Amino acid sequence: MRWKEQLLTLTPYQPGKSIESVKKQYNLDKIVKLASNENPFGCSGKVLSALQLNLEGMPIYPDGYATNLRDSLAAFLQVEPEELIFGNGSDNLIQIISRALLHPDAGTVMATPTFSQYKHNAVIEGAIIKEIPLNSGNHDLDGMLKAIDEKTNVIWLCSPNNPTGTYIPEDALLSFLEKVPPHILVVLDEAYFEYVVAEDYYNSISLTRRYPNLIVLRTFSKIYGLAALRIGYGVANPEIIKALEPAREPFNVNSIGQAAAITAIEDSEFVEICKEKNRKGLELFYQFCKKHQLEFYPTQTNFILIDFKVDGDTVFQYLLEKGYIVRSGKALGFPTSVRITVGSEEQNEGVLKVLSEFLQNI
Repeated sequence: MRWKEQLLTLTPYQPGKSIESVKKQYNLDKIVKLASNENPFGCSGKVLSALQLNLEGMPIYPDGYATNLRDSLAAFLQVEPEELIFGNGSDNLIQIISRALLHPDAGTVMATPTFSQYKHNAVIEGAIIKEIPLNSGNHDLDGMLKAIDEKTNVIWLCSPNNPTGTYIPEDALLSFLEKVPPHILVVLDEAYFEYVVAEDYYNSISLTRRYPNLIVLRTFSKIYGLAALRIGYGVANPEIIKALEPAREPFNVNSIGQAAAITAIEDSEFVEICKEKNRKGLELFYQFCKKHQLEFYPTQTNFILIDFKVDGDTVFQYLLEKGYIVRSGKALGFPTSVRITVGSEEQNEGVLKVLSEFLQNI
């Protein structure tokens, strides 16, 4: 087989360990998964009811244009239907953008560490990759601007950033967008948008009108609790959407997911409750870090990256054997840290108790 050479250098995306695999490996009855930034409170009860009404359509292909979801989301965001593109999760949209704009003679600029799939897809397309190190956990926007050259086609911004949870303030983002040449696509990945409480966060949807080279990516996988159904979307100038559509595979958003997403955006009360509970949970982690003098990044997400000043795999393994699945920072670019999803009150108290035991034993 004459595989693409770049595929031979890549490893597949490594998700957090599954609950069943950990139960089996360590003979545990109860496992708490705090590794993949899922919503510990599930999804809206209204969504579960809506799903029951859409099971009869299983033999039929989904609406490839996602008409009902498109119309509902356009009204919710106050945009035109032609300004939306849908994906099998926002991961799929990252893949579509990479397929459409990246190739061996094209370049892309991104932060590091950041979400791994920007680089992963760029490598597959054989693109020229420029990674700009974070500055105290934040995007070095000046460094990213300096990295732009005549081959640059795409710039990736993750705000809030995964894995640090930090965000780009409005003034900094506007200044950056003003300086990016208009032929370069700026991708603003906002997977954790609904969790943000910072006062100087921006209205990214309105910015897509002001900057025609900007696309905003969001997902129903996080606060909406629909990760299993894989629904992501992008908002951009209609010309960008039109150009990207041929790179989107047909029927990439399933019917049940479309129906669930429509109902999810109607239940704003559920979203606000989850957001409030998340902030309360984060305060417990902040207090823990301050008590034990551990460094961390204040986060606008539903996860926290904590530096334990020891091998992150060691912390990960200790928690794993106690029934808590988290993510070692080693694979995320922070070798002495772990990233922990904020869970329910019971889950947070449980993992912090085990972490306290770990610190007493080192």
